[in-house]
Amino acid sequence: MWVLTEMGDCMKTDSVKNDFEKVAMKVSFVSIVANVALSVFKLLAGILAYSGAMISDAIHSASDVISTVVVIVGIRLSGKASDKEHPYGHERMECVAAVILATILAFTGLGIGYTAVVKILSGNYENIMVPGFLALVAAVVSIAVKEGMYWYTRIHAKKIDSSALMADAWHHRSDALSSVGALIGIAGARLGYPVCDAVASLCICFFIEKAAYEIFKDAVDKMVDKACDETVENDLKSCALAQEGVLGVDLLRTRVFGNRIYVDIEISTDGDATLRDAHKIAEHVHDAIEQSFTSVKHIMVHVNPAE
Repeated sequence: MWVLTEMGDCMKTDSVKNDFEKVAMKVSFVSIVANVALSVFKLLAGILAYSGAMISDAIHSASDVISTVVVIVGIRLSGKASDKEHPYGHERMECVAAVILATILAFTGLGIGYTAVVKILSGNYENIMVPGFLALVAAVVSIAVKEGMYWYTRIHAKKIDSSALMADAWHHRSDALSSVGALIGIAGARLGYPVCDAVASLCICFFIEKAAYEIFKDAVDKMVDKACDETVENDLKSCALAQEGVLGVDLLRTRVFGNRIYVDIEISTDGDATLRDAHKIAEHVHDAIEQSFTSVKHIMVHVNPAE
């Protein structure tokens, strides 16, 4: 006997969606303002202090602005209500935004890496300008700001379970790591090894590509109906078993749809129970899971007679 229980789903979905968009928009706005200011500062510092690594780092920060705009668009589209052509909603649009963001990151990193390799292979290190002290200051400021933005964005991304926002957080972290590379390279160049500035740019390229891969993989996992991790599934089973009348969990299937979870669960109850009683037990399971797991959007409960 299949019992589909969706009481309260619409109200909960609207409330979760509003909170989701509100937090995401707030974090994205802060991110854009911080990145614009930091990009301008690092670009000026790179130009005035003759640091290719710092200019590369400024380009990386500027790409954050574009990526955040992509995140905003993706979140807006994913928040659209279900319609006839999209009966399960538009949550996967956030994953599409994350894929686009990863692509932007990857191409940005390749561009920076290519420029660095050309400088290194040229062998003409004597003509490379030694970076000024301002470039060192800019690198330190960038590390502090971007690491702070990483934690700020990450905390809110976990709070609303947003893959696109988490991708943006890792973009901040990759920028902070690239600034560490820039700091080391600039310091090495000032100590008498000018090629270190170009080597730092190459290191920045690797950090960017790693972040792009991780963002892309996470987004694809959520687009191909990947199951929840084992810990979440065990918690779902425990929640169902804790409800009165549930004698066992025969089957549990989960799939991640964007930033939401769909659950199909088969429970076993007393085979002599009436249909009305079985339906009531199924509703209890549904309500308990819904209240305990805010990321669950849809629950299908099937009732089997216990052996």
